[in-house]
Amino acid sequence: MQITFLGTSSGVPTRSRNVSSLAVRLPQRAELWLFDCGEGTQHQILRSDLKMSQLSRIFITHLHGDHIFGLMGLLASCGLGGNVERVDIYGPPGLNEYIQACTRYSHTHFSYPVKVHVVHPGIIYEDEEYTVSCGLLHHRITAFGYRIAEKDRPGRFDVEKAQALAIPPGRIYGQLKRGQTVTLADGRIIKGTELCGATEIGRKIAYCTDTIYSDGAVELAQDADVLIHEATFAHQDADLAFQRLHSTTTMAAQTALAAGVHRLIMTHFSPRYAPGNPIELKDLLDEARAIFPNTDMAYDFWSYAVPRRREAELTEIIQ
Repeated sequence: MQITFLGTSSGVPTRSRNVSSLAVRLPQRAELWLFDCGEGTQHQILRSDLKMSQLSRIFITHLHGDHIFGLMGLLASCGLGGNVERVDIYGPPGLNEYIQACTRYSHTHFSYPVKVHVVHPGIIYEDEEYTVSCGLLHHRITAFGYRIAEKDRPGRFDVEKAQALAIPPGRIYGQLKRGQTVTLADGRIIKGTELCGATEIGRKIAYCTDTIYSDGAVELAQDADVLIHEATFAHQDADLAFQRLHSTTTMAAQTALAAGVHRLIMTHFSPRYAPGNPIELKDLLDEARAIFPNTDMAYDFWSYAVPRRREAELTEIIQ
């Protein structure tokens, strides 16, 4: 799982930061999932090493323009390219009407299936490898945060040990690799877990924007490997955060702390903290790290590969 930030500015783009969009690449299945799609997102994808042809799912947090104005252009370009098979889009009520109005008035026709799913709190997508769930945040309009949870999988299968036990190869190996218990023809019962290395714990990513400090964000981010949380304002500007229902750096850090996440990555920064101003972005990072030290500040085109943690490592952390 690799995260690529395509837009990290709040409200409007700047010379160095585009508006909100985040890509999650799933290399093992050649898929690309997109979270939010602000204006210019397709340009950002073209400037990155991401492949538009791998786009399969788009998750929209809310219907403010800096999170959706790039959606129609991206979908239209995917159709012209002719190499996208299908796109599923998930988002709040009103998203389907927005897309239908845009296609109607611009006379746009997609050459591939586009399916819009209206989300409600809970699990919104699941397959054999991943579960995606969403929860309500606290913003001026309906907004959802998302959580991607990779399912656990058995560790490396010990072929040599299996051969030493005279286990016949073939279908049985596949069952044992999945950690299943099988009964051999000679009556022996073999546990797959005893032939596999340490369980590979599924990775978890939470994406929470736009929101002020929210119990919903804390719940979504529980024990996440990475929490990506908006930090529009510095702590000094908390009054603006409460007026506009956005988060400060300290709110993002407090969310990470309360949720017990491994790493916090802040995004969605107000342009008011440009270099040379009384408060700069480096000051925002210092504020968050004072509360939650394992904090990073996102920037456009930064890619972060979420490391996998084994069961033994997590046991050490708990102890």
